Amino acid sequence: MSFKLAGLVPLLQVFDMPTSVRFYCDRLGFEIVNSSPTVHGRQGDYFHWAMLRREGIALMLNTAYDEGDRPREPDSSRSAAHRDTALFFSCPEVDEAYRELQQTGITIAEGPVITRYGMKQFTVVDPDGYHVCFQWPV
Repeated sequence: MSFKLAGLVPLLQVFDMPTSVRFYCDRLGFEIVNSSPTVHGRQGDYFHWAMLRREGIALMLNTAYDEGDRPREPDSSRSAAHRDTALFFSCPEVDEAYRELQQTGITIAEGPVITRYGMKQFTVVDPDGYHVCFQWPV
């Protein structure tokens, strides 16, 4: 191929934008760099789409439902499919990341492990069931 690529920005569909933004920004250190216009609704102010960034890594979040269409509870069949999606962050300081994230109250099922393919890693699960892995070669 002759064309070049300059990056990748995943888009995750989320049930509750404020909850997801708090997870990625307050706990994982991302910042909102752009968002759709703020909507003033019955459930308070929110937006439907956001681009987050941390250290050159970009991630987009989009509400899974339009205003007024969202059910009271997440659809379990929809969130079950999120187990098929994982974000893998290259993280040279896996142990430090593990300790810091533990201090934020994030539930981490297992501490850093060394995989059979030579990566030291641990995984957390975001509010929508997406797996977020922090890893680095041993």
